[in-house]
Amino acid sequence: MSDQGKRENGNEEIVEGPGWQMEKKPGAPDHEPDATLPPIDFTRFCLSLASSVLIHLGDASDPETGATQMDLALAKQTIDVLAMLQDKTRGNLTDAEAKLLSTILYDLRLRFLGKSKASGEGKAPPG
Repeated sequence: MSDQGKRENGNEEIVEGPGWQMEKKPGAPDHEPDATLPPIDFTRFCLSLASSVLIHLGDASDPETGATQMDLALAKQTIDVLAMLQDKTRGNLTDAEAKLLSTILYDLRLRFLGKSKASGEGKAPPG
């Protein structure tokens, strides 16, 4: 098989490429992503990660299932990714980007602490 190819696995088509693998859900439409989506920038990227944290904290429903479910480990990991971005981009962001990231991290850390105390886990993400 070439570096990038397709193979069948039961009812799922698996698309393979160099160093990654993506499974197509059965019944998923065969089309390209909507070309009208806005281009990704740092702000949208941070907001996307923050949305993921809200889903993992159970504060927002999963867009695919509509269900809410709490997974504190995934929430903490995503908060840690945002903190790493803050650290690695320090001095390279606009004032607005730096303030947004700082505000997002503050809010998500408070939410995480509240959820972890309520569930009895009580481990705060660094920062």
